[in-house]
Amino acid sequence: MAANPELATFLIGRRAQIESVMAARLGPAAPSPGAPEAEALRRFRSFAASALRRGEAAAPALDGLKANERRIAALLEAWAAAAAEVAGDGGEVLGRALDPLLKRFRTSLSQTGAGRRAKGAPRARRRAVMAAIDRVADVFLALDAEEGQVVDANPAAGSLLGVPRDTLLGLDLLRFVPESLREAWWTELDAVTEGAEPRRFRSRLRGVGGREIEVECSVTRFTSRGRPLALVLARPE
Repeated sequence: MAANPELATFLIGRRAQIESVMAARLGPAAPSPGAPEAEALRRFRSFAASALRRGEAAAPALDGLKANERRIAALLEAWAAAAAEVAGDGGEVLGRALDPLLKRFRTSLSQTGAGRRAKGAPRARRRAVMAAIDRVADVFLALDAEEGQVVDANPAAGSLLGVPRDTLLGLDLLRFVPESLREAWWTELDAVTEGAEPRRFRSRLRGVGGREIEVECSVTRFTSRGRPLALVLARPE
């Protein structure tokens, strides 16, 4: 790759503006400053700036990084899009320069302990199940029933909330629920954890920009590797 010190200086010098644009785009899905995903973005910025300054990319520093690989990948794309927006007319040039670096960083991440996934038949079955769920028009969310964190989501969930679906992974779903309704959501999650019967209720979700969407929800209990999950199907009304 060709060295481009000007782009390297831009990434470092305009980092606060880039992060602000990304936060505005992602709303509640943006990483908090102390989150592992924020650390992953900082490491990518340093990796990219160094590569652009020197004209060659060293191995990314990923030691000790613990975060959801899919969420990091989605946040990297959001960060790169924000950087291109801040760059204005230079956004296309910046995008071309960042593309191979994004691929290198993601590949390295997938090869680390934090990014590896189990192989074999269980993984193949999971892909088949998720492919089917991805085609469902209604919002699908798999939640940790005890913590309220999003374990998985389909594209319809991201579309409804206004964010790439993988940016939802690991987040507390209540970030997307109006404050006045959060206690009611906890009541439903507690109830489905304690009993086997599916639950139905009406509520609202709040997307990026504060838009609130009326939804009709059904919640079913499911246990995965001893972990209780609440499987939520939400249909906009």
